[in-house]
Amino acid sequence: MNSKEFARRRKHLMELIGANGIAVLAAAPERVRSRDTLHVYRADSDFYYLTGFTEPEAVAVLMPGRPQGEFLVFCRERNPERELWDGPRAGPEGAVAEFGADDAFPISDLDDILPGLLERSDRVYYSLGAHEFDQRLLSFIQTLNSKRQSGHSPSELVALDHLLHEMRLFKSRAEVAVMRQSAKIAVSAHKRAMLATRPGVKEYELEAEFLHEFRRHGADCSYPAIVAGGSNACVLHYRANNAELMDGDLVLIDAGCEHGMYASDITRTFPVNGRFSEPQRELYELVLEANQAATTKAVAGNHWNDPHEVAVDVITRGLKNLGLLEGRVPQLVKSLAYKRYFMHRTGHWLGLDVHDVGDYKLDEQWRMLEAGMVMTIEPGIYVPPGDKNVDKRWRGIGIRIEDDVHVTRDGPDVLTRDLPATVAEIEQHMAGTA
Repeated sequence: MNSKEFARRRKHLMELIGANGIAVLAAAPERVRSRDTLHVYRADSDFYYLTGFTEPEAVAVLMPGRPQGEFLVFCRERNPERELWDGPRAGPEGAVAEFGADDAFPISDLDDILPGLLERSDRVYYSLGAHEFDQRLLSFIQTLNSKRQSGHSPSELVALDHLLHEMRLFKSRAEVAVMRQSAKIAVSAHKRAMLATRPGVKEYELEAEFLHEFRRHGADCSYPAIVAGGSNACVLHYRANNAELMDGDLVLIDAGCEHGMYASDITRTFPVNGRFSEPQRELYELVLEANQAATTKAVAGNHWNDPHEVAVDVITRGLKNLGLLEGRVPQLVKSLAYKRYFMHRTGHWLGLDVHDVGDYKLDEQWRMLEAGMVMTIEPGIYVPPGDKNVDKRWRGIGIRIEDDVHVTRDGPDVLTRDLPATVAEIEQHMAGTA
């Protein structure tokens, strides 16, 4: 992502904030993993979206119309001794030269400078409730309010999320290009894992195939991978990844990568021995039909819920035809009977976060899909192994098929289209004949 992209975003946000407004964003803190070991640092998505800055201990300020400069950054100073241990820092000089700040100051000067900036503003835009910086900022505002008789102070604290997250919902061409590459890397990892699958392999061995493929392309996991063999796939957020894959079972893999800070999110389910059994194939093709039907609804002008509704209809009808549900389809849908086997929604927004920001409803109504949105399509069927109400041949089968879809004016742009999805494509790929 180049500097012009970040500058464009800041300009747009400042137009929304307007004169006499100020936006304040704090970088994510570092997190302790164990004792003196830290988790690998990952920048806060909102902070990165506006600045491109990826260091901790930083605060960004946007002040529309400020004559001395509208974009200010407070960050760590250069420190040769710490940089010897932890790597280079941008410092205030780098924040200006590399990240386009109009002004930059040491983070140690924040208490002296930020109150004066707040004092000139009527409205403070900030995302409360997500950061340790909350109390510090509120303390600045309270102090200014206590001195209102002797000077000016902000009269409103406005949720920044409302404006910023609506911006993030619509991806630019540059963002879609990065997400397309993220999807491409994840597709190659899923293909690699399919080829490495055979009876006797452990779930974590397939997870290792993903990690290898992600890292060789400079990407990281965008969320903890789910590698679920057999009935483990009926646990939606299965995390153990330590069971042995058995001949005759399916394995469900839900794994995506983060490339350039943007996430992919893909799920495929396939046979451990390379061939679907008849019950597996019947359920799989039902989920695939739901996936394809839902994808056709991911177009500008439809409502957010349209893909889910069509997926529910397809799965409910299919479950009835296979004997897993009994009754009239409309009533089964109305009574939510399908939730016994399809208990989650069909997708979510995708972007800097795997479950990305953005409202799904506006004024209590499902919002319209518009060009530039990116979403997942992920219907599934999960038949618990202990379900005595269905024929034994269905028990313990869990299937999900998930793709990443960019909504355009010309129809759905499936970013993950190159990953095998049909029964024939999967079996041919696993046999090495694709």
